[in-house]
Amino acid sequence: MNPPDVPAPDQPDAEDGAVQSSAEPPAEPFADVDLAGAVVVTDEPLAPKTWLRVGGPAQHFAEPTSREQLQALVARCAETGTNCRLLGGGSNLLVRDEGVSGLVIRLPKEHWSDLTIDAESGTVTVDCGAPLSHLVAETVKAGLAGLETLVGIPGTVGGALHGNSGGRHADVGSVCESVEVMTRSGEIFTRTRDELSFGYRRSSLDELCLLRATFTLRPADPDALADRARKTWILKKSSQPLSHQSAGCVFMNPRGQSAGDLIERAGLKGTRVGGAEVSDRHGNFIVTGEGARSADVLRLIDLCRDTVLQRTGVELETELRIW
Repeated sequence: MNPPDVPAPDQPDAEDGAVQSSAEPPAEPFADVDLAGAVVVTDEPLAPKTWLRVGGPAQHFAEPTSREQLQALVARCAETGTNCRLLGGGSNLLVRDEGVSGLVIRLPKEHWSDLTIDAESGTVTVDCGAPLSHLVAETVKAGLAGLETLVGIPGTVGGALHGNSGGRHADVGSVCESVEVMTRSGEIFTRTRDELSFGYRRSSLDELCLLRATFTLRPADPDALADRARKTWILKKSSQPLSHQSAGCVFMNPRGQSAGDLIERAGLKGTRVGGAEVSDRHGNFIVTGEGARSADVLRLIDLCRDTVLQRTGVELETELRIW
């Protein structure tokens, strides 16, 4: 029996997860002010900057190249009551069709990817704007174990820490020693291991921006690490739709169960809404194609959650962030 095509809604679902200001910000909060050289553009398309490639524009958008620029932007948002969000690698994110109010900041990797490795002590320090894949590759090459099974996880180091990215064997928080952060007022300080907590796809890192992180890894044979990373990658490639536009896993796995298996048992693999589809390779992935809208993805999320709850009594919780 083929899965159903579900008609797409005319209107997107209600706003979810946005941080709204109680005061009305000025129409042009970044005009004629000193931003340490940072450039702010308006109505910047966000869809090309996300893995799902759907969604509307950012009202304001900036890519600061220094801490001074980042602090100036954040401070201006605080002064004017302008909403401010950080965009990482664009994975694990769905932007609504109506776009995002306020300022969206993205840290360009060419300016925010410094990495230092002390192989003797096992200490690794990296900018949080660096791709997670770069950190994994360099630590494997240096013969330091602890991150090799994170191969194939998209996004930045900062995004991985915020959501405690991981797999069956390890997660990024288990080897994190400290994180330098910036608050919504622009204050910078370091949170050490005893101030941090990590859980399944969660962390206590709720500051606006993660700047730099330190990890403590253990020495190991580089060839053995590379082999382990390669086997992990092959397994992911065989079971996940890595060649399609997707944001990664949509739902968290309920305790002791697989969200993908629950969705498959509910008969939802291959179900389409507009240009979005529940992957026929892995039930916990939604892939998008030509003509897809954010509303299509939202409708599929609701359908999967409601159907699984009705048939199994299990309530799925989204891992995907929705702006």
